[in-house]
Amino acid sequence: MQLQITHETCYDYVPAVEIAQHISYLQPLDTASQQLLVHRLLIEPRPAQQIAMPDVYGNMRSFFSLQTSHTRLTVVARSVVSTRARPLPESRVAWERVRERFRYAAESTFDAAVEFVFASPHVPRHADFTAYARPSFEPGVPLVRAARDLMQRIHRDFTYESQSTQINTPALQALAQRKGVCQDFAHIMIACLRTMGVPARYVSGYLLTQPPPGQERLLGSDASHAWVSVYLPDLPDAPAGARWCDFDPTNNRDGWGTPGEDYVTLATGRDFADVSPIRGVIHGGAHHTLTVGVTVAPWSEAEAAPASMGMAGQSQRQS
Repeated sequence: MQLQITHETCYDYVPAVEIAQHISYLQPLDTASQQLLVHRLLIEPRPAQQIAMPDVYGNMRSFFSLQTSHTRLTVVARSVVSTRARPLPESRVAWERVRERFRYAAESTFDAAVEFVFASPHVPRHADFTAYARPSFEPGVPLVRAARDLMQRIHRDFTYESQSTQINTPALQALAQRKGVCQDFAHIMIACLRTMGVPARYVSGYLLTQPPPGQERLLGSDASHAWVSVYLPDLPDAPAGARWCDFDPTNNRDGWGTPGEDYVTLATGRDFADVSPIRGVIHGGAHHTLTVGVTVAPWSEAEAAPASMGMAGQSQRQS
């Protein structure tokens, strides 16, 4: 499937911003499940400096600086991506074996996925996450099956409610209230997996805006989306970067490398803080409003697909 994504961000400032520096994560990745065909990043006013480079996790990020006074900043990312779906691999490795692999032992072989076992800014360690996760992690259960069961339980137990949390709502609070948006559900699932000793990372991306014929619109469309990747070290024929399987607790979808061909991966990190679509530092602009419009559509329908607007906050939240 070929998908076109348009992600438009507009900041309006009062008073004017004098100088600013920003970083964006708006360029889709090239992976085994998707190929980036076209990408353009349009910024107004024109930046004095703009540099694109990979980060430590292999995501493409753009730095840009504005050195003239401005009351509005507009950033438009346009991409075309070819995607394909792959089912979850046949993996019978028990979750305990994966946990033991990442326990510290002298002279053990280093695996870079170990970084995704530890707590991160939005994903703390807490006994409540362990208690919620444990029913899915019975002794000897294969990790793929345990992760899928955890995903299904979150999908069943939690209510998707767009105004129930904010960008900085702690995952522990979202767990307690049993409602939130995709960003909350991803953080909760990651916290549950890590507390069981399993590497899990946060995935930022998009979901097709137009539902398949006869099916309801999927939650998370018309906005940036978020889901979870779980590491499977027992895939010897797969390179290290392809040993991740994706689980979307918001929509109860899973797959190898992506939950489906209607998903587009932007970036991966420890949690939302690593891959916020746009963030920055400004001088001036004491008050601002933020509007964001995202359209994801099949390439053949791209011209007719509308953009949805209406998000507020200093950083773009994933819903």
